[in-house]
Amino acid sequence: MKVCFEKNGSFATELKQGDKDKAKGSQQKKEVIKMTKGELVDKMAKDVGISKTAAGKALASMTENITSALKKNGKITLIGFGTFSKVRLKARKGRNPGTGETIKIKASNAVRFKAGKTLKQAIK
Repeated sequence: MKVCFEKNGSFATELKQGDKDKAKGSQQKKEVIKMTKGELVDKMAKDVGISKTAAGKALASMTENITSALKKNGKITLIGFGTFSKVRLKARKGRNPGTGETIKIKASNAVRFKAGKTLKQAIK
């Protein structure tokens, strides 16, 4: 295998024919299914039997209320689905990957999600 680094920091690999055959056998492609917000609204409307406008408003309300709860309490639990929580990330030192220079990263808030038992079992 030959690895080629390019000026922009990306790299490409070049495999010999024997390596290509091995790679095909060992790697299985997994189909990734993506759902957009619009597709989710369509599915919600169809499942519940309401208009797409009403489903869109319901989804917007849910996301606004989760955001509001995280701002106030820092935690919201949806039994069976999971828990959203606000965590404080400490200030720390990092490294600029382009120059290698050490930089200061400010403290900030982040959102974590922990899947609930029912959701975990549903995706097995």
